Amino acid sequence: MDLVEPAVENQGQMVKDDLAEKCQKLFQAFLEEFQNSDGELKYLRDAEELIRPERNTLLVSFTDLEGFNQPLATAIQEEFYRVYPHLCRAVRNFARDHGNVPASKEFYVAIQDLPTRHKIRQLTTVRIGALSRISGQVVRTHPVHPELVSGTFLCLDCQAVIKDVEQQFKYTQPSICRNPVCNNRKRFLLDTNKSKFVDFQKVRIQETQAELPRGSIPRTMDIILRAEAVESAQAGDKCDFTGSLIVIPDVSQLATPGLRAETSTRTAGTQGYENEGLRGLKALGVRELTYKLAFLACHVAPTNPRFGGKEIRDEEQTAEGIKNQMSVKEWEKVFEMSQDKNLYHNLCTSLFPTIHGNDEVKRGILLMLFGGVPKTTMEGTSLRGDVNVCVVGDPSTAKSQFLKHVEEFSPRAVYTSGKASSAAGLTAAVVRDEESHEFVIEAGALMLADNGVCCIDEFDKMEARDQVAIHEAMEQQTISITKAGVKATLNARTSILAAANPVGGRYDRSKSLKQNVNLTAPIMSRFDLFFILVDDCNEVTDYAIARRIVDLHSRIAESIDRVYALDEIRRYLLFARQFKPKISQESQDFIVEQYKRLRQRDGTGVTKSAWRITVRQLESMIRLSEAMARMHCCDEVQPKHVKEAFRLLNKSIIRVETPDVNLDQEDEEAAMEEEEGDQMNGHVPNGGINGHGDGHVNGHVNGQVNGVNGHGDGSDKQPAAKPAMRLSFAEYRRISNLLVLHLRRAEEEEDETVLKKSEVVNWYLKEIESEIDSEEELINKKALIEKVIHRLVHCDSILIELSQSGLKGSSEPSAPETQEEEVMLVVNPNYTLED
Repeated sequence: MDLVEPAVENQGQMVKDDLAEKCQKLFQAFLEEFQNSDGELKYLRDAEELIRPERNTLLVSFTDLEGFNQPLATAIQEEFYRVYPHLCRAVRNFARDHGNVPASKEFYVAIQDLPTRHKIRQLTTVRIGALSRISGQVVRTHPVHPELVSGTFLCLDCQAVIKDVEQQFKYTQPSICRNPVCNNRKRFLLDTNKSKFVDFQKVRIQETQAELPRGSIPRTMDIILRAEAVESAQAGDKCDFTGSLIVIPDVSQLATPGLRAETSTRTAGTQGYENEGLRGLKALGVRELTYKLAFLACHVAPTNPRFGGKEIRDEEQTAEGIKNQMSVKEWEKVFEMSQDKNLYHNLCTSLFPTIHGNDEVKRGILLMLFGGVPKTTMEGTSLRGDVNVCVVGDPSTAKSQFLKHVEEFSPRAVYTSGKASSAAGLTAAVVRDEESHEFVIEAGALMLADNGVCCIDEFDKMEARDQVAIHEAMEQQTISITKAGVKATLNARTSILAAANPVGGRYDRSKSLKQNVNLTAPIMSRFDLFFILVDDCNEVTDYAIARRIVDLHSRIAESIDRVYALDEIRRYLLFARQFKPKISQESQDFIVEQYKRLRQRDGTGVTKSAWRITVRQLESMIRLSEAMARMHCCDEVQPKHVKEAFRLLNKSIIRVETPDVNLDQEDEEAAMEEEEGDQMNGHVPNGGINGHGDGHVNGHVNGQVNGVNGHGDGSDKQPAAKPAMRLSFAEYRRISNLLVLHLRRAEEEEDETVLKKSEVVNWYLKEIESEIDSEEELINKKALIEKVIHRLVHCDSILIELSQSGLKGSSEPSAPETQEEEVMLVVNPNYTLED
């Protein structure tokens, strides 16, 4: 027995780590002695804060450590994982010396201001255990769990208590009971009251788009956060994590079904012979070798907090606070920009220096970046402040360039293509975690762009069911999920910048915007601004664009002429967004007046805007006015801001006038073509200028786009002697509606004499007799109305001609000409009158 006793004594002895203990002493000395520039102890006040029950982490700057003791800083950097528990002990001793702290309270240390930053790809096994800082974008956050740090176990055989059993990433029981008499190795009970737990959260980060090498898939890394670091990063944030790279057992690999069977040794055959053993590496049975890298972070900080990190999301930020973060030189520049008389123009040219023209689009996107003021009503309903912009246009009109520029410039911008995105990829997906097998929410593009811009290219090519997913995000600015037992409402306070191609590739000017774009009415009304880019042949602009592009390709650096650098604009943008402009009384009246004008013009007149003016357009005007006021750093929205907002909205709404109707066109075409035209128009009309005549009308006419007036350039092959045979589309539609109403009334009264073509012509001339002054004018008007009726019958299929023997045209060609006057006109039963 005498020989055994020393072994029992040695059993509980700990191996001393001299380096770590030395670090602990030096670190404690650093905490107690380090002074800042004013001569007071820097970390004393922080240590006194740790007395509060919710605080347990002391934040230490690495630059202070280097300045105080270089060897200590080097040792901590190289052996961080090894010395970390001892550093925490030093903090505990320091806190106990300077305040009344409960004995059981654990303390932690967090290190910030590490000079070098690594990318996720650079984390190799060489860096295991060393202190390093990595950056990435958070894509998935798990719920916070308690984690067992050190357990206290009760032996079920002899009731002995075994304290402080350290847990290493998996549940670890004592190997054997410490009681020398008891040989229990299996039966232990965890005493949860006396064990120590810590908050634990797992976060997954991904490489940012800027760091990604060409053609690579973004790498991901699991980050483990403990204590006060939990819940400090949300999905979509770009953060810096300071900590050390560690190796943990890959639990998901260990639990893979099917491997357990392979680890069995050779089995005996039926006759007692051994079967051949298992082959291959998987069958070797060493299951403990499945490890993976993870990152144990002690401190989380937003990447570049001045622009686009956490600070933008902090609603409590004030303009004064942002001013204090800037250096004197930076603030002077911001002040100088705010005084610039030409700021609007200069910001547009500096943001998009490589894109020529398209000034309206640039202005719209600039106001989108400034954004309106989000408001919350008394009942708690939130009114969005973000501006949504859609750019529709022909190929090669720099649509995607706009999106790319915004993505590069804006700190929280996500670029996605419509065809390749699903509803879950845009909003949020519920996925099952590989290890814990619980459902977690993985952020989609709109969540990642919270408080930023989401650029969606090829918006029209999205599936209809995926477009519906954006409805809620665009107006209510939230994403609701009810899937797999997870019910959540997530924030998506994002502006949407979408680019779409017209139906059939090119914009058809004779049709309204709704017919040109494959978007539903609810989505269209949610966009504040619609811009249409039409690729016109114009010698002057073509020359300017060609010069611009050649310049850009030949000397890239010199051809870009920026008034302000991008960093200066970012700084100014962040400062200006802190303003919350109020609408003055004068502006309120002005907005109401303009809205009434838009509504009236929308309700009357034939030049209908491409979509109905709704209350959403009124809200758009308010948002754009606020963005204008923000841009000029004003606390009040003035009428001049409303005027510019109204002008942009107006450009956006009244885009496309239908070109003039050419009534002489039929005469130029052969009779055979005309018959083909009739067959083509056999389908149900939609009240527009359909089919055959349509293409010719628009072939040479430059109609009106974006509110720029001007009729056709008259390049059709028309004899100059007949100018009167062109009608504006509005006038043509007015006459056709008049005729339709007259004929329908006559049909209801069953008065057949009125339906005769000659009677209809006479009725119309009688209606407008007050406008006719001379005989020549009467002849012109008679010719005009006959042409209009001819066109309504043969091109638009709005009217149908009936002869005595049935449908006009079905009689024999030898029919006498006298029947011409006996033709009756009736309205196509399928035709619906447009309001």
